[in-house]
Amino acid sequence: MRTLSRQEHLDFIQRLPSASFLQCPSWGDVKVGWTAESLGWEDAEGNLVGSALVLYRQAPKVKRYFAYIPEGPVINWADGDLSRWLDPLLAHLREKGVFTVKIGPPLAVRRWEAETLKRAIAAGRAKTLREVPADHINDIALRVAEQLRAAGWLHASEGESGTGDVQPRYVFQLPLAERSLEDVWKGFNQQWRRNIKKAEKCGVEVVEGGYDDLPIFFELLEITQQRDGFNLGRTLKYYQRQYETLRAEDPERMKLYLAKHGSEVLAAATMLKVGNHIWFQSGGSANHKREVRPSNGLQWRMIQDAHAQGAAVYDMRGVGETLDPEVRKFGLLQFKLGTGGQTVEYLGEWDFPLNKLLHKAFDFYMSHR
Repeated sequence: MRTLSRQEHLDFIQRLPSASFLQCPSWGDVKVGWTAESLGWEDAEGNLVGSALVLYRQAPKVKRYFAYIPEGPVINWADGDLSRWLDPLLAHLREKGVFTVKIGPPLAVRRWEAETLKRAIAAGRAKTLREVPADHINDIALRVAEQLRAAGWLHASEGESGTGDVQPRYVFQLPLAERSLEDVWKGFNQQWRRNIKKAEKCGVEVVEGGYDDLPIFFELLEITQQRDGFNLGRTLKYYQRQYETLRAEDPERMKLYLAKHGSEVLAAATMLKVGNHIWFQSGGSANHKREVRPSNGLQWRMIQDAHAQGAAVYDMRGVGETLDPEVRKFGLLQFKLGTGGQTVEYLGEWDFPLNKLLHKAFDFYMSHR
C-alpha cells in the first residue's frame, strides 16, 4: 500500500466500469473540515489494483483522527482473504494517529423487485423490507460480512457498538443495462406514465442548468425538506463547491436539471456520473402547480439522458426501510417503486476501533449529537 497522487487515483477510477462518486479524488475537496488522502494497493508486479479516498477528521482537543472511507475502499471484495487488503490499511491508519476507521463496502447484499414489494404492501403482511424475502441475495456480500466480523470489525447499524451508518443502507435503483427506453417505459406503473404525459401536455420543459441556477435549485430543495420533514444539512455554498469541484475533475461528473413551466422553475435536481453508474443525488420541487407533474417530467428526462450515456443503472439513492403506509418516509419509496426498479440493501458501514477508549467516547458523541 502507498499514497497515490491525485492523478494516479483518478486514472485508476476511470479504468473501472464504475465506482462511487464518494471515492473520486474530487470528493475530498467537497468536504470542508476534513483532510483527504488517496491510498492505493499494488500487486507483486507493481500494478495498481485498489484505491481508497480516506477522509480524516480530528477529534476535539486531541491529535487523534476519525478516518472515513465512504462507499469504499475500491478493492476486490470477492477475494477470499480480505486481510491482504485491510491489514495494510489499518497499519497505515494507525501510523497516522487514527483512533477509529469506518468503511462502506460497496456491495449490494439483497435486492427486491418492485412487484415483490408492491404485493407485500398490498397484502399488509410486512412493515419493513427485511420482513419480505429478497428476490436476489449476494453470497459474496454475506461472506464479506462474516470475514469482517471475524477480523474484529463492528457493523455500524446493528447494535455492535459501531458509530452508525452515514450513507444510506437502502437505495432504489432502476436497471438500464440491455434495456431499451421502451422497456424502461413499460416498466413504469400506470400513474408514472400518466404523470409524465401530463407534464408534457401541460408544457413542462426540462433543461440542463448551470452554476448560476444553483440558488433556485437550493430554494426548491429547502421547500421540499420543510414539506416532507427531512433535513440534509447542506447549504447553498456546499452545492456550489460540489458543482465546481466535481466538474473540474470531469465535466460530466455533475449536472443540474431544471423543470420549467413557462418562465418558472418548478423542480430541480442534481445528477452525478462515474463510469456506467448515474445517480439522482438531490432534488426539490415547489408547493404550487404540482398538478402539472414537474417531478415526473424531470425524472423521465434524467432517465432518458442516463440511458443515452450508456448507464447500466440509474440510482435514485436512499429510501427508508419501512413498508408501513402510515409512516411518513414510506412516501419516498412508494414514489420510486413506480419506476419498476429494485430496492437494494447494501452491506452497510463497518467500524474498526484502533483505540477502544476513544472509539467509545466517539460512539457516545455520535449517538447523542
